[in-house]
Amino acid sequence: MNAGRIVFSQLLDFMPRREFKKCVERYHGNYRTRTFSCLDQFLCMAFAQLTSRESLRDIETCLRAVQKKLYHAGLRGKVSRNTLAKANENRPWQIYADFAQILIKRARTLYANDPFGLALKRTVYALDSTTIDLCLTLFPWAQFRRHKSAVKMHTLMDLRGNIPSFIYITGGQVHDLHLLDQLPFDPGVFYIMDKAYTDFERLYALHQSRAYFVIRAKRNLRFSRRNSSPIDKRRGLRSDQTIVLTGPKTSMLYPEILRRIHYYDAERGKRFIFLTNNFSLAPITITRLYKYRWQIELFFKWIKQHLRIKSFFGTSPNAVKTQIWIAISIYVLVAIMKKELNLERSLYEILQIISVTVLEKTPVLQALTAPCNHFTGPDSCNQLRLFDF
Repeated sequence: MNAGRIVFSQLLDFMPRREFKKCVERYHGNYRTRTFSCLDQFLCMAFAQLTSRESLRDIETCLRAVQKKLYHAGLRGKVSRNTLAKANENRPWQIYADFAQILIKRARTLYANDPFGLALKRTVYALDSTTIDLCLTLFPWAQFRRHKSAVKMHTLMDLRGNIPSFIYITGGQVHDLHLLDQLPFDPGVFYIMDKAYTDFERLYALHQSRAYFVIRAKRNLRFSRRNSSPIDKRRGLRSDQTIVLTGPKTSMLYPEILRRIHYYDAERGKRFIFLTNNFSLAPITITRLYKYRWQIELFFKWIKQHLRIKSFFGTSPNAVKTQIWIAISIYVLVAIMKKELNLERSLYEILQIISVTVLEKTPVLQALTAPCNHFTGPDSCNQLRLFDF
């Protein structure tokens, strides 16, 4: 990396500009645009994500103060909060959704061989959604409850590298089950879900596509046991059964056999009952697969804490989706940089360092690999004591 370039510019070297241009041309994003292109819009929003800007005026003030530094990063247009607000509201959010998918595909290739805790060669996806609360007065189009608005980010995440492979953004009133209608199921792949996705018609469609699922069973499940397999109770297992559904509707929606595994977590004092259509893996492996589903919960918590998706720079559906997709693009772009530079730091540490060095002319590899200082030497004799014991 060139030491004469700012860190923000060096980070953007990992961004495929040609692919971004194709996404813009696909939706005519720069139609009748003279001074503020889609690339300028993306770079402004990326800067806001990396530095945790609070508002459009905040973005405008900071970028105008360092315009000469950002010129070499590709930001050519004059930054104005009104111009950025109109761009977020009017330019198709699909541009940034398609570009995020390109980055996701690249990241999944880089992380394809990473372990995730189990010696399993098959791809394992975790499926869940997170709700982003909104103000009903400002976002009436996303009304979730009587006095509340929200959007949902339905996510399918590859547990190898914790990279989201599919994201679907809807209003908060849309049930999680509808994501199963949007997914193309891949044969031989595991889909790990919680009990909110219990719909046996959709699960049977997943089964017919030769994919596997692991899901928690509801308490009122009606079934008949066909046989039981031996288990090791010392590992927390209580039963491993082959069952058929006997409910008047469920027996018709899922007419084939299922596997029911009962597991007791001694540390938490809780019982878990899992349903799966896979009969080849060991029962303890099935329970551990569901345990790793927690990675998607950590992903949601992480992006809400460290990316700007809890407060928005616009109130229209287009502005909200644009900001979410650009935030996801930045998350994946940093993950790509981490892998290609073989960085040992976590994504959290990398983002924290970039946030304070984003405008410094420092080689990015040097900034991200500098050792932390640990002050373990003796106290200075000039330092006064606050308490005397």
